[in-house]
Amino acid sequence: MADVWCTDTAEAVYRSRDAVKNFRIRVRIQRVTSTAALSHHLQQQVLSHQERGVIELDTFVSQSRSNATADEEELVVGWQEKFFSKYEVDLYQTESVCQTPLEKQYHAEIVAMEKAKKRRNQRIFTYTDFDRFTNWEEQAQSLMTPAKTRPTFLADRMANIRHRRQERRQVDTNVPKTRLVVWEPSKEFMRNSHIVNTAMQTMHIMADLGPVGRLGLKENEYVLCTIRADSNGVITVKPDFNSNRGPYRQVKLIFLLRDLLETEGEKREVWRLYLENTSTPIREEEKQREHRMYKDLYSRHKDYLNSLVGQDFEMPPPGVLRLLVNGEIVSAQGYEYDNLYVHFFLELPNSWSSVPFQSLSGVTQTCRTRTLGKDNVAYFSYPFSFESFFRKEDESEDSVPQWPVLYFKVLSLDFWQRYRTEGYGYLVIPSTPGYHKVTCHTWRPLQTGTVAELRRFFIGGAPELEDVSDVRIPGTFKGDRLSRVGFRTQTTGSVTFNINCIQHARAFVDASTLKKRRQTVLDQLGGHSQQGSVYNVLEAFQRARKRMQEARESLPRDLINTTVPLISESSA
Repeated sequence: MADVWCTDTAEAVYRSRDAVKNFRIRVRIQRVTSTAALSHHLQQQVLSHQERGVIELDTFVSQSRSNATADEEELVVGWQEKFFSKYEVDLYQTESVCQTPLEKQYHAEIVAMEKAKKRRNQRIFTYTDFDRFTNWEEQAQSLMTPAKTRPTFLADRMANIRHRRQERRQVDTNVPKTRLVVWEPSKEFMRNSHIVNTAMQTMHIMADLGPVGRLGLKENEYVLCTIRADSNGVITVKPDFNSNRGPYRQVKLIFLLRDLLETEGEKREVWRLYLENTSTPIREEEKQREHRMYKDLYSRHKDYLNSLVGQDFEMPPPGVLRLLVNGEIVSAQGYEYDNLYVHFFLELPNSWSSVPFQSLSGVTQTCRTRTLGKDNVAYFSYPFSFESFFRKEDESEDSVPQWPVLYFKVLSLDFWQRYRTEGYGYLVIPSTPGYHKVTCHTWRPLQTGTVAELRRFFIGGAPELEDVSDVRIPGTFKGDRLSRVGFRTQTTGSVTFNINCIQHARAFVDASTLKKRRQTVLDQLGGHSQQGSVYNVLEAFQRARKRMQEARESLPRDLINTTVPLISESSA
């Protein structure tokens, strides 16, 4: 006659769009005695035989009803519905004890209940969110016996979190002027400062499991179920509803005293706990009406947001290209020394401009390298962003527009905070919008000789470029030839970039409206530069070549083969 107990006492989380005030739960407790166990076993057997048509259940139902005693109780509890215990009834009946407005309200309710003699509960009662019932009392007096009786580290830490109530005043958000960082916080400070910002209400369903004649003692009060609900419609029930599972097992230890000095032994009382969700389901017409109401609410909110944002984007002036670059310096690898950092700046060629007060340079943090395969890699993950504008001013044939260039140099720090140049490099901002992942290889000036290497190792001295733009052809160079004869360099590592380019121009909107074929950016901006002419000639040549190949493939094979000897005879 062993019962099938449910040992999973973990909490369950539900989400509901309905108001939490409509929540209802049926709680039933039953003391496990020899008579109750025998009756439960016989009822299970009768139910199994009744399905086969062997025996009726009326005799056992009447017998079970007649045996209903104080060892069993059932109660339907609503959200934040207050049911008083025997201890609270005896306490709040005296008006002189009640000091707070809540206690006076409880006194009035208890007096009215005693006069009407309509008390619905004996053992089962509740603690609402307004009652003084702490988390420590909840954990100390919990009656459940889970599979793992020892709480986990996370559960122990979460038990000390103070949940903010909905009626509680807002926490002062003023930043203190002194002691912004507490380097050695005490446990009391961490407990008081650790607050969950989500407004939450808690309700405890309790039980007084004392003997029949000794109800009303605090030591006999135990937690049956804890229900929490926040403002987002999330309801947490611990333990979960039984559903089709067996009842929860509750154990109460009673010490048997032989005299006032020594303990003879202990007695175990076992109770069954049944939890059932009895909330009234929403009707179909109400569900449809609520769905239409939410749909209308969301559409109005969407219209409100559209009215704030507007329908049109901020457009640049005609003939101006707006370039937004959101990039990231991902990593650097293959360098000789550790503790690397990158110094970079953006050079804007002619016809390009930037936003006022925008910084076009930056320095990453110093990163130590880690071994990845055969290389030492330093991961920066340093973000940067630039905004620039292009306006074509010079329409001469010799002018070729240039794109912005990102110059950078990689440096390393030693123990004495002295830096060494590890490499120079540059990156031309891609001319096509979208995502680009680029790896740039670097080099550094080389000074031959043992003395130069010793100086670089010990004191950090190394040859440097006066102008970082000398990595490529500088934008300020006006000559015909740039000679670097005798300039010694050494190839070093590489730097990886993630570049996201956004191009914004009024010509893009006009082209999409008129359904024009997408050409280059300069063509859409209306430029007639040499680069645009070259692109047009090459594109026309590719189209003519493609038409010639299609015409040749459409000719018969024998005609193509007969034309070969005719050409050879005529040449003879």
